[in-house]
Amino acid sequence: MEHGPPPLFNQGVSARARLAFFSFLAIALIIVDSRVKALDTIRVGVGVVLYPIQQALLAPARVVEVVGDYFSSVSQLTRENEALKRDAIERAHELQQAKTLEAENAQLRRLLGARERVARPGVLAQVLYESRDPFSRKLVLDKGSSDGVRTGYPVIDDRGVIGQVTRVFPLTSELTLLVDKDQSIPVQLARNGLRGVAFGGADAGTLDLRFMPANADVIPGDVAMTSGIDGIYPAGLQVATVAKVERAENDQFARIVMTPAAGVQNYSLLLVLQFDPAALPRPPDELRPEPRKGARK
Repeated sequence: MEHGPPPLFNQGVSARARLAFFSFLAIALIIVDSRVKALDTIRVGVGVVLYPIQQALLAPARVVEVVGDYFSSVSQLTRENEALKRDAIERAHELQQAKTLEAENAQLRRLLGARERVARPGVLAQVLYESRDPFSRKLVLDKGSSDGVRTGYPVIDDRGVIGQVTRVFPLTSELTLLVDKDQSIPVQLARNGLRGVAFGGADAGTLDLRFMPANADVIPGDVAMTSGIDGIYPAGLQVATVAKVERAENDQFARIVMTPAAGVQNYSLLLVLQFDPAALPRPPDELRPEPRKGARK
């Protein structure tokens, strides 16, 4: 039985010889390829065979890149969307402020025109807030006695009469609207000159023309103006428009409901008209009550 050396110790061609051979083969292939292009076909074939493997190996990296680009784009779009929303809100606020200022300027010009038509000195006042009393219609203005406002002064806007100053403080004053149940104002119909007295209406936001005979010449659409006979409200200011006239057969007075002409709930700028209390109309001497005996003169 023959015994040979283990495979580990079997040696064929030496390593140096193999290195020299493969080096020579590589150099020869390079020279042949550069001279006659003989390996182009082999190179193309190997590229075709290896292309799917190459693409498969590159797929994970591309997936990671695509996912990263997606999340980066989503994050960028989210930031841009938030920035656009903030910009839209800011621009909407600026636009709203511009519209408010434009409306206030237009009303201010109309108020100045109304003051020129009335030919009375006046004080521009701004509404601070509305009274919290649910049973009265009162507003608080930012002008008081220090600004020349006195109790009883009428208040108007560019459309007509708003109400009357009923309380005055040093820096503020209280305005009672015409539609308050305790307010009254002498009026005259522009169509026929019929005079009467308008009171705060039983229905919210209305006026009642009371104590008018059932056969009085009053129709819906009639415009009521200030008559000026009280000396407080200048004559010719628009007060209200007749909205409804009800006549009952068994009642001697008609029920006349009017809608205020002024924007009692619309505007924040008002005009307080001033007047001299000494110029108010007084009854003739013969109609004045005689002083009691012993009273100081």
